[in-house]
Amino acid sequence: MNQKSEIWIKKYLPKKTSEVIGQQKQIEKIKKYVENYKKGNKAIFLYGGQGNGKTSSIYALAEEDNYELIELNASDTRNKEAIETILGGASKQMSLFGTNKLILVDEIEGISGMKDRGAIQNIIKIVKESNFPIVIIGHDAHHDKVKALKKESELIEYTQLTPEETMQILNTICKIEKIECEEKTLKQLARISGGDARAAINDLQTISAGKQKIEMKDIEEISDRQSTQKIEEALKIIFKTTNPEIALNAYNNVAEDLDKIFLWVEENIPKEYMDPKTMNNAFDALSLADVFYGRIRRWQYYRFYVYCYQLLSVGIALSKKEKNTKETQYKTTSRLLKIWIYNNANAKKKGIAQKIAQKTHTSQKEAFHNTVPFIQAIFKKNKEETNKISKYLDLTDEEIVWLKTK
Repeated sequence: MNQKSEIWIKKYLPKKTSEVIGQQKQIEKIKKYVENYKKGNKAIFLYGGQGNGKTSSIYALAEEDNYELIELNASDTRNKEAIETILGGASKQMSLFGTNKLILVDEIEGISGMKDRGAIQNIIKIVKESNFPIVIIGHDAHHDKVKALKKESELIEYTQLTPEETMQILNTICKIEKIECEEKTLKQLARISGGDARAAINDLQTISAGKQKIEMKDIEEISDRQSTQKIEEALKIIFKTTNPEIALNAYNNVAEDLDKIFLWVEENIPKEYMDPKTMNNAFDALSLADVFYGRIRRWQYYRFYVYCYQLLSVGIALSKKEKNTKETQYKTTSRLLKIWIYNNANAKKKGIAQKIAQKTHTSQKEAFHNTVPFIQAIFKKNKEETNKISKYLDLTDEEIVWLKTK
């Protein structure tokens, strides 16, 4: 594999903590915690925006000080039994390699819904009993869903990288890859990333493909991310062309996120492609794009975004041998509307269920399906109990009205 085909966000992961840019004070606190850890100590909770070095700091520390790193991604592990299997044993048993051990729980936001199965409480139990230091990583340590876990953790905030700090990372990569780039161009690329070094590195790799020199004009398309274009116009380009170069740029100025682009394409393929073979080819391209998107969500292989957009543009466009000359009225997927109607109709019910779950120490799912209907029946018949329950659950006037009338 040549240098340009490697994924740079992995290739340029810091090997030493001194290579992590902009977070040295935070790293010193982590080192002190790890070195002085004793059973019963709190966990460390690293939080802050994307691409600022939280996870890479722990990788670098483990490699630098020869720790066996045991990692669990909360987005992939969905129940307390799996957490106990992976973390429970690891937190008590000595390393097989005779080294110290460091336990990492990454993407704690992935625990959304997991508390219904006791995941948070199980992590807290493991933290209290662990023989080894535990580091938890998330974007927001103050979110309600990790409130209980926050009490058992020492919080360390990773700050957003400045354009100068991001530029320092990009400049190092340019030197290694022998890419010539003017300072103002690199500074603009750093500014666009908004403090996300991972996004900046991905952008640098994308625009430098096949080049040894980057100029300001090369990042104009990235600079225009905020400009908008109707998704219908992009679909018309893709469905009506057989030229891959034209199709490739169709989504450049579309404001819709990738989730919605998937739904738009899925909805309109049958409207545009009437030939069964063409339709089958298009859905194959859509399916493969979804495979890459799944890998992005599970493993953070952000370079795969390129493949997603290529398949959703060029892949769909080249599914046909010739274009459909008839005018097609492209429409948004009905699934979006149905999801919105369902969520809107159940918003108050979910809010009430959340309050019940917190007070009764049950899952929100159980409260949603079983307890809320029972309370509705009480509110419609018993004023005295209604007042007591409303006060206990701290219900709003709107929530009380909803329980009485729905």
